[in-house]
Amino acid sequence: MISINRNNKGLLTEAKGTRVTKSSLYSMDADFELSRSKINDFLLCKRCFYLDRVLGVKVPDMPGWTLNSTVDELLKREFDKCRISQEPHRLMLENDLSHIVPFKHEDMDKWRDALRGGIKYRYKTSNLILKGGVDDIWFDSITEEIIIVDYKSQASFNKVNTEDYLSNPFHEAYKIQMDIYAYLFTMNGFKVSDITYFYVANCRKDLKGFNSKLIFDETLVPYKHRIHWIDGKIDEMINVLNSKDLPKFNPFCQNCACSRARAEFEYSKT
Repeated sequence: MISINRNNKGLLTEAKGTRVTKSSLYSMDADFELSRSKINDFLLCKRCFYLDRVLGVKVPDMPGWTLNSTVDELLKREFDKCRISQEPHRLMLENDLSHIVPFKHEDMDKWRDALRGGIKYRYKTSNLILKGGVDDIWFDSITEEIIIVDYKSQASFNKVNTEDYLSNPFHEAYKIQMDIYAYLFTMNGFKVSDITYFYVANCRKDLKGFNSKLIFDETLVPYKHRIHWIDGKIDEMINVLNSKDLPKFNPFCQNCACSRARAEFEYSKT
């Protein structure tokens, strides 16, 4: 996909290819916030992560997923009504989870604001502040644990199968995302349930027509989070950030392959 640079008024502006905001670039001498998505970038490709966070090489922007974000926003409004009344949501009742209600906390809006807020944790004694913006938090009235919840929207002919949904290799990042959220809340002193949930809204593609509406099936997919791997990877990340050496090309990374192919082509023409 070719991305053309425009400002917030829709006017064409020169694409620099580099980051200009100093807070976006890592320095050993200042606190540095690192989002959940950037941690996932590190896991996918250390070279691209280093180019972005240390050297400021900016990858092209992705288009906004407006339909997905609309589903998220509407779901949050539904759950907020139950949060105020402290009653279980209809899907909780349908899944025999009447003892679970949306978690009521003064920081809920901040935790859900990934850009300006989120849940944060300073990693050990480092200058690295990890953060992430969650979709929702529920509360188990029996165990008195909070439950991390993430909304997912998709479209498929097939219904969501809770047994194989997370075995899909394209959903591996979903599990990593949930692991990091559970880690952040645990490190902030919350009693976090071992079981988290993906609230999957699947838009049905087996209908005869559009008729001015989309029909969604709703499925709760449970996931037992794993946080044991995170400390080791964050330590590795800090070593990469503090290194003066650019990590090697990742043979499976499309960004690496594209940059290498461009460089080789341009070199051959000189």
